[in-house]
Amino acid sequence: MIRQDAPHISVLLREVLEILGPKDGGVYVDGTFGAGGYSRAILETADCHVYGIDRDPLAIAMGREMAAEFPGRLVMVEGCYADMEGLLSSHGIDAVDGIALDIGVSSMQIDEAERGFSFMREGPLDMRMSGEGRTAADVVNEESEAELARIIFVYGEEQRSRAIARAVAERRELAPFKSTVELAEVVASVVRPTGKGIHPATRTFQALRIVVNDELGQLVKGLAASERLLTPGGRLAVVSFHSLEDRRVKNFLSARSEGRARPSRHVPVSDEGPAPTFKLIKRGTFKARPDELAVNPRSRSARLRGAIRTDAPAWTEAA
Repeated sequence: MIRQDAPHISVLLREVLEILGPKDGGVYVDGTFGAGGYSRAILETADCHVYGIDRDPLAIAMGREMAAEFPGRLVMVEGCYADMEGLLSSHGIDAVDGIALDIGVSSMQIDEAERGFSFMREGPLDMRMSGEGRTAADVVNEESEAELARIIFVYGEEQRSRAIARAVAERRELAPFKSTVELAEVVASVVRPTGKGIHPATRTFQALRIVVNDELGQLVKGLAASERLLTPGGRLAVVSFHSLEDRRVKNFLSARSEGRARPSRHVPVSDEGPAPTFKLIKRGTFKARPDELAVNPRSRSARLRGAIRTDAPAWTEAA
Protein backbone atom coordinates (compact mmCIF):
# COMPACT_ATOMS: atom_id res chain seq x y z
CA MET A 1 0.00 0.00 0.00
CA ILE A 2 1.44 3.39 -1.01
CA ARG A 3 1.37 5.89 1.83
CA GLN A 4 0.05 9.19 0.47
CA ASP A 5 0.28 11.03 3.79
CA ALA A 6 4.10 10.91 3.85
CA PRO A 7 6.23 13.91 2.76
CA HIS A 8 7.95 11.67 0.22
CA ILE A 9 6.38 8.67 -1.51
CA SER A 10 8.87 5.87 -2.04
CA VAL A 11 8.70 4.83 -5.68
CA LEU A 12 8.15 1.23 -6.73
CA LEU A 13 7.55 0.33 -3.10
CA ARG A 14 5.60 -2.86 -3.82
CA GLU A 15 8.22 -4.06 -6.27
CA VAL A 16 11.09 -3.32 -3.88
CA LEU A 17 9.31 -5.34 -1.18
CA GLU A 18 8.73 -8.21 -3.62
CA ILE A 19 12.45 -8.29 -4.41
CA LEU A 20 13.61 -8.05 -0.79
CA GLY A 21 11.03 -10.50 0.58
CA PRO A 22 11.55 -9.42 4.23
CA LYS A 23 11.56 -12.32 6.69
CA ASP A 24 11.31 -12.57 10.46
CA GLY A 25 14.72 -12.33 12.09
CA GLY A 26 16.33 -10.80 9.01
CA VAL A 27 18.68 -7.82 8.89
CA TYR A 28 18.06 -5.25 6.17
CA VAL A 29 19.70 -2.02 5.05
CA ASP A 30 17.85 0.99 3.69
CA GLY A 31 20.94 2.69 2.27
CA THR A 32 19.14 5.86 1.23
CA PHE A 33 16.67 6.33 4.07
CA GLY A 34 15.14 9.66 3.02
CA ALA A 35 11.69 9.84 4.61
CA GLY A 36 11.84 6.17 5.53
CA GLY A 37 9.24 4.72 3.17
CA TYR A 38 11.16 1.54 2.39
CA SER A 39 12.23 1.07 6.02
CA ARG A 40 8.68 1.41 7.30
CA ALA A 41 7.35 -1.08 4.76
CA ILE A 42 10.07 -3.61 5.57
CA LEU A 43 9.47 -3.31 9.31
CA GLU A 44 5.71 -3.64 8.88
CA THR A 45 6.13 -6.72 6.67
CA ALA A 46 8.31 -8.80 8.99
CA ASP A 47 9.65 -8.92 12.56
CA CYS A 48 13.12 -7.90 11.43
CA HIS A 49 15.79 -5.24 11.94
CA VAL A 50 16.53 -2.33 9.60
CA TYR A 51 19.59 -0.09 9.51
CA GLY A 52 18.66 3.21 7.90
CA ILE A 53 21.60 5.05 6.37
CA ASP A 54 21.54 8.64 5.12
CA ARG A 55 24.00 11.51 4.87
CA ASP A 56 21.23 14.09 5.23
CA PRO A 57 20.97 15.20 8.90
CA LEU A 58 17.27 15.97 8.41
CA ALA A 59 16.59 12.41 7.27
CA ILE A 60 18.47 11.06 10.29
CA ALA A 61 16.39 13.22 12.64
CA MET A 62 13.15 12.04 11.02
CA GLY A 63 14.34 8.45 11.22
CA ARG A 64 15.03 8.69 14.92
CA GLU A 65 11.46 9.83 15.46
CA MET A 66 10.23 6.85 13.41
CA ALA A 67 12.45 4.49 15.41
CA ALA A 68 10.20 5.07 18.43
CA GLU A 69 7.43 3.27 16.51
CA PHE A 70 9.64 0.19 16.13
CA PRO A 71 11.52 -0.14 19.45
CA GLY A 72 14.89 -1.79 18.97
CA ARG A 73 14.21 -2.67 15.34
CA LEU A 74 15.17 0.51 13.44
CA VAL A 75 18.69 1.89 13.87
CA MET A 76 19.64 5.16 12.18
CA VAL A 77 23.20 5.56 10.89
CA GLU A 78 24.47 8.89 9.59
CA GLY A 79 26.75 8.60 6.57
CA CYS A 80 26.82 7.60 2.92
CA TYR A 81 25.69 4.18 1.75
CA ALA A 82 28.98 3.84 -0.14
CA ASP A 83 30.60 3.48 3.29
CA MET A 84 28.00 1.05 4.61
CA GLU A 85 30.53 -1.66 5.50
CA GLY A 86 32.35 0.54 7.98
CA LEU A 87 29.14 2.17 9.23
CA LEU A 88 27.50 -1.19 9.92
CA SER A 89 30.67 -2.66 11.38
CA SER A 90 30.54 -0.04 14.12
CA HIS A 91 27.18 -1.58 15.07
CA GLY A 92 28.54 -5.12 15.01
CA ILE A 93 26.98 -6.00 11.64
CA ASP A 94 29.10 -7.70 8.97
CA ALA A 95 26.40 -9.45 6.90
CA VAL A 96 22.83 -8.59 5.92
CA ASP A 97 19.85 -10.25 4.22
CA GLY A 98 18.76 -7.41 1.98
CA ILE A 99 19.73 -3.94 0.78
CA ALA A 100 17.50 -1.27 -0.78
CA LEU A 101 18.99 1.75 -2.58
CA ASP A 102 17.01 4.68 -4.03
CA ILE A 103 19.62 6.66 -5.95
CA GLY A 104 19.48 10.43 -6.37
CA VAL A 105 17.75 13.34 -4.69
CA SER A 106 14.44 12.90 -2.89
CA SER A 107 11.35 15.01 -3.47
CA MET A 108 11.63 15.95 0.21
CA GLN A 109 14.96 17.64 -0.52
CA ILE A 110 13.72 19.24 -3.74
CA ASP A 111 10.72 20.73 -1.95
CA GLU A 112 12.97 22.60 0.51
CA ALA A 113 14.04 25.76 -1.29
CA GLU A 114 16.89 26.39 1.14
CA ARG A 115 18.60 23.19 -0.01
CA GLY A 116 19.09 24.63 -3.49
CA PHE A 117 18.15 21.55 -5.51
CA SER A 118 15.24 23.05 -7.43
CA PHE A 119 15.32 25.57 -10.27
CA MET A 120 11.61 26.16 -9.63
CA ARG A 121 12.16 27.72 -6.19
CA GLU A 122 14.33 30.66 -5.17
CA GLY A 123 17.08 29.44 -2.87
CA PRO A 124 20.84 29.37 -2.36
CA LEU A 125 22.73 27.45 -5.05
CA ASP A 126 23.76 24.68 -2.67
CA MET A 127 22.69 21.09 -3.61
CA ARG A 128 24.74 19.34 -0.89
CA MET A 129 22.97 16.34 0.58
CA SER A 130 25.20 16.25 3.65
CA GLY A 131 25.65 20.00 4.09
CA GLU A 132 29.44 19.57 3.79
CA GLY A 133 31.94 20.21 0.99
CA ARG A 134 31.71 22.35 -2.13
CA THR A 135 28.37 23.82 -3.10
CA ALA A 136 26.92 24.07 -6.59
CA ALA A 137 27.69 27.79 -6.43
CA ASP A 138 31.36 26.97 -5.84
CA VAL A 139 31.40 24.77 -8.93
CA VAL A 140 29.58 27.29 -11.12
CA ASN A 141 31.69 30.25 -10.00
CA GLU A 142 35.12 28.60 -9.80
CA GLU A 143 35.45 26.01 -12.56
CA SER A 144 36.77 27.00 -15.98
CA GLU A 145 34.37 27.41 -18.86
CA ALA A 146 35.76 24.25 -20.47
CA GLU A 147 35.31 22.20 -17.28
CA LEU A 148 31.77 23.48 -16.79
CA ALA A 149 30.92 22.44 -20.34
CA ARG A 150 32.37 18.98 -19.66
CA ILE A 151 30.43 18.59 -16.41
CA ILE A 152 27.13 19.63 -17.98
CA PHE A 153 27.67 17.41 -21.04
CA VAL A 154 28.87 14.29 -19.22
CA TYR A 155 26.66 14.36 -16.14
CA GLY A 156 23.65 16.18 -17.57
CA GLU A 157 23.82 14.70 -21.07
CA GLU A 158 23.07 18.23 -22.27
CA GLN A 159 23.82 18.87 -25.95
CA ARG A 160 23.96 22.64 -25.41
CA SER A 161 26.63 22.35 -22.71
CA ARG A 162 29.16 24.63 -24.40
CA ALA A 163 26.63 27.40 -24.95
CA ILE A 164 25.49 27.12 -21.34
CA ALA A 165 29.06 27.24 -20.02
CA ARG A 166 29.80 30.28 -22.17
CA ALA A 167 26.70 32.10 -20.91
CA VAL A 168 27.54 31.20 -17.30
CA ALA A 169 31.14 32.43 -17.68
CA GLU A 170 29.97 35.73 -19.14
CA ARG A 171 27.34 36.26 -16.44
CA ARG A 172 29.67 35.48 -13.51
CA GLU A 173 32.05 38.19 -14.72
CA LEU A 174 29.39 40.67 -13.62
CA ALA A 175 28.61 38.98 -10.30
CA PRO A 176 29.02 35.49 -8.86
CA PHE A 177 26.00 33.18 -8.92
CA LYS A 178 24.26 32.86 -5.57
CA SER A 179 20.74 31.59 -6.20
CA THR A 180 19.03 28.78 -8.06
CA VAL A 181 16.83 31.16 -10.03
CA GLU A 182 19.83 33.18 -11.26
CA LEU A 183 21.39 30.08 -12.79
CA ALA A 184 18.10 28.73 -14.15
CA GLU A 185 17.45 32.01 -15.97
CA VAL A 186 20.86 32.02 -17.62
CA VAL A 187 20.45 28.41 -18.77
CA ALA A 188 16.96 29.14 -20.09
CA SER A 189 18.37 32.02 -22.12
CA VAL A 190 20.37 29.60 -24.32
CA VAL A 191 18.36 26.35 -24.15
CA ARG A 192 15.02 26.18 -25.90
CA PRO A 193 12.08 24.46 -24.20
CA THR A 194 11.47 20.97 -25.60
CA GLY A 195 7.69 21.23 -25.64
CA LYS A 196 7.51 18.19 -23.33
CA GLY A 197 7.13 20.26 -20.18
CA ILE A 198 10.79 19.79 -19.20
CA HIS A 199 12.45 22.94 -17.88
CA PRO A 200 15.53 24.01 -19.90
CA ALA A 201 17.68 23.93 -16.74
CA THR A 202 16.79 20.35 -15.76
CA ARG A 203 19.89 18.69 -17.19
CA THR A 204 22.27 21.37 -15.95
CA PHE A 205 20.95 21.12 -12.40
CA GLN A 206 21.18 17.34 -12.57
CA ALA A 207 24.83 17.56 -13.63
CA LEU A 208 25.75 19.94 -10.81
CA ARG A 209 23.94 17.84 -8.21
CA ILE A 210 25.72 14.67 -9.33
CA VAL A 211 29.14 16.35 -9.18
CA VAL A 212 28.57 18.12 -5.86
CA ASN A 213 27.53 14.86 -4.18
CA ASP A 214 29.79 12.49 -6.19
CA GLU A 215 26.66 10.44 -6.83
CA LEU A 216 28.07 8.15 -9.51
CA GLY A 217 31.24 7.46 -7.54
CA GLN A 218 29.18 6.69 -4.46
CA LEU A 219 26.96 4.37 -6.50
CA VAL A 220 29.88 2.31 -7.79
CA LYS A 221 31.30 1.96 -4.27
CA GLY A 222 27.89 1.18 -2.82
CA LEU A 223 27.22 -1.64 -5.28
CA ALA A 224 30.57 -3.26 -4.48
CA ALA A 225 29.91 -2.88 -0.74
CA SER A 226 26.50 -4.53 -1.19
CA GLU A 227 28.15 -7.49 -2.89
CA ARG A 228 30.47 -7.98 0.09
CA LEU A 229 27.77 -7.52 2.75
CA LEU A 230 24.94 -9.67 1.41
CA THR A 231 24.69 -13.24 2.67
CA PRO A 232 24.07 -16.09 0.19
CA GLY A 233 20.43 -15.70 -0.81
CA GLY A 234 20.50 -12.04 0.24
CA ARG A 235 18.69 -9.62 -2.05
CA LEU A 236 19.60 -6.29 -3.62
CA ALA A 237 17.06 -3.75 -4.95
CA VAL A 238 18.29 -0.58 -6.67
CA VAL A 239 16.03 2.22 -7.91
CA SER A 240 17.52 4.81 -10.26
CA PHE A 241 16.07 7.77 -12.13
CA HIS A 242 18.25 8.46 -15.14
CA SER A 243 20.40 6.60 -17.61
CA LEU A 244 23.75 7.49 -16.01
CA GLU A 245 22.76 5.71 -12.81
CA ASP A 246 20.87 2.84 -14.38
CA ARG A 247 23.70 2.09 -16.81
CA ARG A 248 26.12 1.57 -13.94
CA VAL A 249 23.70 -0.66 -12.06
CA LYS A 250 23.00 -2.65 -15.22
CA ASN A 251 26.70 -3.10 -16.03
CA PHE A 252 27.52 -4.14 -12.47
CA LEU A 253 24.76 -6.73 -12.20
CA SER A 254 25.29 -8.01 -15.74
CA ALA A 255 28.97 -8.66 -15.08
CA ARG A 256 28.33 -10.18 -11.65
CA SER A 257 25.54 -12.45 -12.91
CA GLU A 258 27.45 -13.65 -15.97
CA GLY A 259 30.71 -14.16 -14.10
CA ARG A 260 32.65 -12.69 -16.98
CA ALA A 261 34.60 -9.46 -17.02
CA ARG A 262 34.28 -6.96 -19.85
CA PRO A 263 36.25 -3.75 -19.24
CA SER A 264 34.90 -2.07 -22.40
CA ARG A 265 32.41 -2.70 -25.19
CA HIS A 266 35.41 -2.73 -27.55
CA VAL A 267 36.94 -5.70 -25.73
CA PRO A 268 35.56 -9.24 -26.26
CA VAL A 269 33.87 -10.86 -23.27
CA SER A 270 36.29 -13.14 -21.45
CA ASP A 271 35.18 -16.74 -20.86
CA GLU A 272 37.46 -16.93 -17.87
CA GLY A 273 36.51 -14.97 -14.82
CA PRO A 274 35.27 -15.13 -11.25
CA ALA A 275 32.14 -17.11 -10.42
CA PRO A 276 28.84 -15.20 -10.62
CA THR A 277 28.03 -13.40 -7.37
CA PHE A 278 24.44 -12.48 -8.28
CA LYS A 279 21.47 -14.05 -10.01
CA LEU A 280 19.22 -11.55 -11.75
CA ILE A 281 15.61 -11.55 -10.59
CA LYS A 282 14.59 -10.17 -13.97
CA ARG A 283 16.43 -9.21 -17.13
CA GLY A 284 15.70 -5.56 -17.61
CA THR A 285 13.96 -3.23 -15.20
CA PHE A 286 10.77 -2.99 -13.20
CA LYS A 287 8.75 0.15 -13.90
CA ALA A 288 5.89 1.88 -12.13
CA ARG A 289 2.42 0.48 -12.65
CA PRO A 290 -0.44 2.74 -13.84
CA ASP A 291 -1.95 3.10 -10.36
CA GLU A 292 1.35 4.36 -8.96
CA LEU A 293 1.89 6.76 -11.87
CA ALA A 294 -1.53 8.25 -11.12
CA VAL A 295 -0.56 9.25 -7.56
CA ASN A 296 3.19 9.79 -7.91
CA PRO A 297 4.40 11.37 -11.18
CA ARG A 298 8.00 11.12 -9.93
CA SER A 299 7.82 7.37 -10.47
CA ARG A 300 7.57 7.83 -14.25
CA SER A 301 11.34 7.90 -14.71
CA ALA A 302 12.13 5.29 -12.04
CA ARG A 303 13.85 2.02 -12.98
CA LEU A 304 14.30 -0.85 -10.54
CA ARG A 305 16.78 -3.70 -10.85
CA GLY A 306 17.00 -6.62 -8.46
CA ALA A 307 19.31 -9.56 -7.86
CA ILE A 308 19.94 -12.42 -5.43
CA ARG A 309 23.39 -13.01 -3.94
CA THR A 310 25.01 -16.36 -4.69
CA ASP A 311 27.51 -18.09 -2.40
CA ALA A 312 30.49 -17.15 -4.61
CA PRO A 313 33.17 -14.87 -3.10
CA ALA A 314 32.85 -11.17 -3.85
CA TRP A 315 34.93 -10.04 -6.79
CA THR A 316 38.28 -8.47 -6.04
CA GLU A 317 39.27 -5.12 -7.49
CA ALA A 318 41.56 -6.89 -9.97
CA ALA A 319 38.66 -9.00 -11.26
